[in-house]
Amino acid sequence: MRPRLRVVPDELIAPIIGEAKRILAEIGVEVRGARLRERLLGHGLKLARTADDAERVLFPPEVVDRAIETAPKTFALFDRDGAPYTELGGDKVHFVPGSSGLHVLDHRSGETRLSNTHDFIEYVRVADGLKNLGYLATAFSTNDIEPQISDAWRLYLVLCNSLKPVVSGAFTEHGVPRMARMMQLFRRDQADLIARPMSIFTVTATGFYRYSEDSCQNLMDCAESGIPVEIVPVTLMGLIAPVTLVGATVMHVADVLAGVTMAQLIKPGTPVLFGGAPATFHMKTAMSPMAAIETLHLNVAYVEIAKHLGLPTQGYMALSEGKFLDAQAGAESFAGALLAAISGVNSVSGPGMLDYVLTFSLEKLVFDDELCGQALHFCHEFAVMDDLPTVDLVRQLLAEKHLLTAPHTLSYWPRELYLPGPVFDRINRETWLQQGGRSLEQRVRAEVERLLGAYSSPPTDVRLEAELLGLIKAGLTTDQPLPATLPPVERPSGQGEREARRGRRSRRGQA
Repeated sequence: MRPRLRVVPDELIAPIIGEAKRILAEIGVEVRGARLRERLLGHGLKLARTADDAERVLFPPEVVDRAIETAPKTFALFDRDGAPYTELGGDKVHFVPGSSGLHVLDHRSGETRLSNTHDFIEYVRVADGLKNLGYLATAFSTNDIEPQISDAWRLYLVLCNSLKPVVSGAFTEHGVPRMARMMQLFRRDQADLIARPMSIFTVTATGFYRYSEDSCQNLMDCAESGIPVEIVPVTLMGLIAPVTLVGATVMHVADVLAGVTMAQLIKPGTPVLFGGAPATFHMKTAMSPMAAIETLHLNVAYVEIAKHLGLPTQGYMALSEGKFLDAQAGAESFAGALLAAISGVNSVSGPGMLDYVLTFSLEKLVFDDELCGQALHFCHEFAVMDDLPTVDLVRQLLAEKHLLTAPHTLSYWPRELYLPGPVFDRINRETWLQQGGRSLEQRVRAEVERLLGAYSSPPTDVRLEAELLGLIKAGLTTDQPLPATLPPVERPSGQGEREARRGRRSRRGQA
């Protein structure tokens, strides 16, 4: 049995789901995308004008129920080369770098500044070597590229520097088709991309029961292209949602169920993650912390509702509102990581993020990888392993005065004991001083540089890379040249490297 966290009383699950369905049936959702709205009306849904003077699409309970039934309970992700990578659903947990950053905390200078292409490539190369991250994300913007094609540019940089799947998304109403064509270059055709998806795209509900023009079009394009989506409402407790947990959970569930239903009406069987990026509204600072303890409570509550419905889950957790990798960042990130792991969140977005998901830090990403590893280890099964009956182990202990070399210890310690890497301090003071007395900041900075030095790039066909660049250049509106990318890192030759590559490609997120 794995550890499990329950925060919603059994007697409240049905009322919460029922009230969410009632909101969708009586209040409805403002679907601002004209094409999607017409498709929904074509399925027999009705419009109603409500108190905010907006025309809202009403979703009858039977339509929502049918959508929940047709949404996949699990789905698979494949790597860039088409090999099976992992499955999302059940209680499998995958930690993923956070998204939506605008700045980086430069690990060399300590400066927080606008991020660029060089930063993004270094991020992919570091993240590619972290063992506890399930897959990647297009984690932050590159401010040296035109905004209208920056989503495709980030996807290009991931595809050329890693084999891992990626969480991404389009910044504009017309971004998904270009990005789908880019990914299709690594498959035989569109049908093959649908059968072997390599990405999850984020679709955001914008609050006030509204899906924007961009979100509506992106949802349609993803469903039609076979790209799995995560529905991510930004539920702000105390501002645009009730400050109380039950009320906020109801409103969050309604927002997500609207997205799930629309995805299934567009194309039944579309893989959808029941997600969210909630926050509380801080009544003194007027900020919206995503790492607040109430936010974490709301996260695990809506995940519990999603699991009751049998849907795969996503959450923004394991992040911090701190500005640096300090005690606050460690406390907030580990609290989120551990709660996410125990709750069985399938895709956890957050590692590496600081400052209200505005700033990305490679040092924090490396540190968070250790936190995520420990959280995943905590979720190992509590099971008998030749230790019941225990009397023989007691006899060995009394005879030898230790169990260090006992056959039982030698057999089980590699699985049972999690040994942190060099960023965690688990040595005595004397040894620590002998090794230079390095601080946490020095240790994580050294590990970032080690990972960059150890990185080796996956081979990419030059003709295919040219096609990728052609798709990006076709979206440019000026003659501004594309930013320079880092020179490729050559892979060493030999059997050992081939084995290492196969090992990297087969790593799985797990809990």
